[in-house]
Amino acid sequence: MGELLLDARGLAKTFTSGRGGSRREVRAVQDASIAVEAGQTHGLVGESGSGKSTTGRILLRLVEPDAGTATFRGEDLLALEGAELRAMRRHMQLIYQDPFSSVDPRFRAREIVAEPWVIHGLYDRDERGRRADELLERVGIDPLLGDRRPSSFSGGQLQRIGIARALALEPDLIICDEPVSALDVSVQGQILNLLMDLQAERGLSYLFIAHDLAVVRHISDVVSVMREGQIVESGTRDEIFERPQHEYTRALLAATGEGPAQG
Repeated sequence: MGELLLDARGLAKTFTSGRGGSRREVRAVQDASIAVEAGQTHGLVGESGSGKSTTGRILLRLVEPDAGTATFRGEDLLALEGAELRAMRRHMQLIYQDPFSSVDPRFRAREIVAEPWVIHGLYDRDERGRRADELLERVGIDPLLGDRRPSSFSGGQLQRIGIARALALEPDLIICDEPVSALDVSVQGQILNLLMDLQAERGLSYLFIAHDLAVVRHISDVVSVMREGQIVESGTRDEIFERPQHEYTRALLAATGEGPAQG
């Protein structure tokens, strides 16, 4: 077992909508526990609405949980406020599902990548530009395109720019929230391979959220299966895909052709 980077236990979140007699409660996450080791990819898989993205946002403190604990490198994530919370976010970054809505259409590609440095007051303008060009090149975008705005890029190119932005602060953990689901199938493999290459180079850890079992199988070391806000099963990739224990996991695998009977 490697170094435990992220350890979350008993997370719960209920959202309330409507008013008065029409108030409705949705239990998005119920008693969810998840751990990510250093250098590991932990896949969190489930159908749409199962609570995967809410779990990821709780861990980034973009959503406040109703219950549970979470530590990052042994530090209490849920107790952090103000400057301490901002400092922690340098080490935990997010890659969004929709590469088009996750960027400011007025920003140029180089400015998108450099935005985290501006927020955290790092480097001068020239140094930001130089570093942004290096990151663009690393993710497969020609730095000569750095002055172009998002409308000039394809979805796959924009997701590469989003990955470069997530790398800017040299994080330990990146939460990937359905990072290839909005992309053409032909592009998905390229982005997954880029993420795996970057992980090998930089020692990154990923919490990889997805509904596509084939994608999760390709990239994950450990997999947790989520249903209706609860994690029903966790294990190594081989355990989940070759020897699933929970009936929901077996049904999910059978429905998508990823189960042991298919190979």
